Amino acid sequence: MESLLPMLIQLASGAIGGNVAARVMPKFDLGTLFNAVAGAVGGGVGAQIIGAVIPGLLSGGLSIGGIISSIASGGVGGGALLAIIGIVRGMMAK
Repeated sequence: MESLLPMLIQLASGAIGGNVAARVMPKFDLGTLFNAVAGAVGGGVGAQIIGAVIPGLLSGGLSIGGIISSIASGGVGGGALLAIIGIVRGMMAK
C-alpha cells in the first residue's frame, strides 16, 4: 500500500497539471476530460522517468519530501505530456 499511494498522488497531480497546462497554453487544450487523462498518464510516466534519471528523488515514500516530490514530478509530467500531444496534434493539422 505504501508504494501505491505515491503513484496515486502522481496520477492525480498529473491530471491537475494537464488541466493547468491547458489553461496556460490554450492552443494545446484538449478539453477537460482529455487534459486530465493525458495529464494522469504523463504524471505517472513522467514521475517514473524523473525517478530513473535522478535516483533517490522520489524515494521519500510517505514523508513530506516524498509527497512533495511526487506532486511536483506528477504535475510537471502531466503538463509536459499535454504540451507534447498539443504540438504533435498541431503538426498533424497542417
